[in-house]
Amino acid sequence: MEALIDWLNATAFTLLENPVTWVEVIGFATGAACVWGVARQKIWNWPVGILNNIAFVILFLGAGLYGETVLQLIFAVIAVYGWIKWSRGASGTTGSNDLPIRDASRTEAIGGVAAVVLGTAAVAYLLHAGTDSVVPIPDAFVLAASLVATYAQARKIFAHWYLWIVIDLVSIPLYFSRGLALTAILYIGFLALCVYGLVGWNRLRTATKTPAPATAGV
Repeated sequence: MEALIDWLNATAFTLLENPVTWVEVIGFATGAACVWGVARQKIWNWPVGILNNIAFVILFLGAGLYGETVLQLIFAVIAVYGWIKWSRGASGTTGSNDLPIRDASRTEAIGGVAAVVLGTAAVAYLLHAGTDSVVPIPDAFVLAASLVATYAQARKIFAHWYLWIVIDLVSIPLYFSRGLALTAILYIGFLALCVYGLVGWNRLRTATKTPAPATAGV
């Protein structure tokens, strides 16, 4: 196990004068596949996402991003919930994957905003007081907002794409500042995939809401 950890943390190549480890390469590949799978509503995005979480736990812990490290552990738990939820779908039948895309209710929207604001404040305080983090506020925001976005994603709430876009815009400069150039580039890709997913889900949502035109009888 120690040899495996040493290999994961070994430098694979250098990017923008920053060393890129093998675990960052694995995180890049599994992360890109996961987001593409979500955009295409593929159930396999959840197990691939769990592999991505494991890789990023190792990566972020080494980079001093403690909020991000905890986030990945929570992500893995939520991924199990999402995997089950998508597998059962709206009918509750395993393997159906027919859970509909929907808008957030007023209660869900207000609760989501409150959770992000309060969660960011609480986690930033804990990181500032209890760790050597030099980026407590953006680290805390990414943690709190990502949890809300992942929960909404598991329930196929359309607005989760907007939240992921904001998260990506915060994450990109955050990762560059911590020397994680490949991960920052990955999040630029995530940003593009989120726009792709938003457009695709909106098209499906609109098609579902629009009744099919009546056909004339023969």
